[in-house]
Amino acid sequence: MKTKVLMVCLGNICRSPLAEGILKSKVDTNEVFVDSAGTGGYHVGNPPDSRSISVAKKYGIDISNQVCRKLTVSDLAEFDVIYAMDKSNYRNIIGLSTNEEHTAKVKLLLNEINISENEVPDPYYDSVSGFENVFHLINQACEAIAKKLS
Repeated sequence: MKTKVLMVCLGNICRSPLAEGILKSKVDTNEVFVDSAGTGGYHVGNPPDSRSISVAKKYGIDISNQVCRKLTVSDLAEFDVIYAMDKSNYRNIIGLSTNEEHTAKVKLLLNEINISENEVPDPYYDSVSGFENVFHLINQACEAIAKKLS
């Protein structure tokens, strides 16, 4: 049975699509299913932010076919682990949880690596360099996750 991993940010257009694409590039997708969602439904049906698509492409990852979707209560049951990009989204995900089993699945992405930051900054209102920084933070965490899953 496949391990199911969900990456979650606010709008599902910047950070979580990058996390989905990066982790998919590091795992055997026959063994691990990776998806992403947003806690807010602002961009449902849209592709990721063009700056996320661009920075991913720079590193050989194509996320252009992803479609933004909103996190649902059923995601908490369906996925084995749910990674939040920041504390605000972590709290929003926990707020949807109806039991301890689901709550235990939710983690902060950057807690997978030993760095002082534990939140992936939202690059939406930042420049391209913000997206570059976010890519590298997520990449480090996804490297650690991929090692755990292999």
